[in-house]
Amino acid sequence: MSRLVSGLRFAWSALLWLLARLPHILRLLWRIIAVPLGWLWLLLVWVWNTAPVQRLAQPVMRLEARIGRWLNRVLPKGLYTRALLIIIMPMVLLQTVVVYVFMERHWQAVTARLSQALSQDIAALIAVYEQFPSEKQARFISGIADQPLGLDVDFLPPEPLPPPLQKPFFDILDQSLTAELASRIRRPFWIDTVGRSNLVEIRIQLEQSVMRVIARRSQAYASNSHIFLAWMAGSSLVLIGVSVILLRNQIRPILRLAEAAEDFGKGRDVIFRPRGAKEVRQAGLAFLEMKNRIERAIEQRTTMLNGVSHDLRTILTRFRLSLAFLPESAELEDMKRDVDEMSRMLEAYLAFARGEAAESASPTDIRALIETFKSDAERAGHFTTLAIEGDPVVSVRPQAFRRLLGNLVSNAARYGDHIEIRAVHDEKYLTITVDDDGPGIPAESREEAFKPFLRLDASRNQDHGGTGLGLAIARDIARGHGGDVTLEESPLGGLRARVRVPA
Repeated sequence: MSRLVSGLRFAWSALLWLLARLPHILRLLWRIIAVPLGWLWLLLVWVWNTAPVQRLAQPVMRLEARIGRWLNRVLPKGLYTRALLIIIMPMVLLQTVVVYVFMERHWQAVTARLSQALSQDIAALIAVYEQFPSEKQARFISGIADQPLGLDVDFLPPEPLPPPLQKPFFDILDQSLTAELASRIRRPFWIDTVGRSNLVEIRIQLEQSVMRVIARRSQAYASNSHIFLAWMAGSSLVLIGVSVILLRNQIRPILRLAEAAEDFGKGRDVIFRPRGAKEVRQAGLAFLEMKNRIERAIEQRTTMLNGVSHDLRTILTRFRLSLAFLPESAELEDMKRDVDEMSRMLEAYLAFARGEAAESASPTDIRALIETFKSDAERAGHFTTLAIEGDPVVSVRPQAFRRLLGNLVSNAARYGDHIEIRAVHDEKYLTITVDDDGPGIPAESREEAFKPFLRLDASRNQDHGGTGLGLAIARDIARGHGGDVTLEESPLGGLRARVRVPA
């Protein structure tokens, strides 16, 4: 007992001594390990930044970049397939390593032991036969080999052994059995492990005869390994199936979130409920909060603009009433035109600022909509043609899309005499082109034409009135549908306006 107490006291004293000197020990370790490693790191960085090393590394870096680009082209782009590869590839590599180790270790070890046992049995039979080499002894040995040992043994007349057969490249049995027979029998022999798939034939040259031994392949070879391989393949398929199901359930909420964001960007009604993992739910809740904020901002803007428009219309109405009581004169007509111009500009500005954002998308017959504008242009004296390809029913915001097409067709009618309207509805997009034979717009000024209140009088006729908001409103509506409006050179010689929105 006293020894135990003294041992505990010594251990406690040693622990206190170690704790008291722990900072000194840590500083010593820092000086011994960290400082040399830091200097070594600085040396490596300096060597790497030298010109000769950089010249040598450039081919490797180019090769790495080329391999990276090739992998980007070859590897799948979807999140589902990439996540599935991340799970399947390590599993396949692990199974490959396990199979290789099993083939190299287990099969080889078991086959070597079985070949050793078969070689020992054959050596024992040869030893017994050589004690009394007679026909009776040969029959006796054949009977012993058949029942207890499961071998078919015959003694043939003395004759040369057959020529050696070609060795199979991947046959472990041939290599192992040949080595064991050579070490235990020490006589000339001939072996055939290929001729009959389930049997092995061995011939040994004796002094007075040739001993032929036929054994089952399972006596010298681990033939039940297919069970392990089948189990491993089956378990891998089960794991892959479970991974596919779990991954699909995890990625489906992400796809729904992407669809909801796309529908919201196109101005469609969005019914979305966050599901899936915690992180996906957080992203879904963030999307819903962003959606609510945008809708509140649009609602507040619309309410404010309605109030402003009401006040401004009231003032303009007062102007008109005041002008109505004044005597007719040239100055009065100018003032009336100014008031009408202010009214048009006010309506155009409010339409641009409001953007028809509160309207919901619904299936709309584009053919009927465009034919209305075609009839209006023809009544105004413009030669107008219309061509529609594909299904004319598209999900858009009807009033906003009517305003978009109306602005483009009115622009074409304002500056040209010949108008061509063409609509193409394919699997992904609805594309509408409006061509005119007017003066057109230079290529370097086409993007400028979309700016609000900008009139390109240098390229268009100054006598035609306008607020400079038609193209800006059209692009705003198209982008609200998830598309865009672009300007191009028309085959008619004027301007082509191209509308492309997701169908």
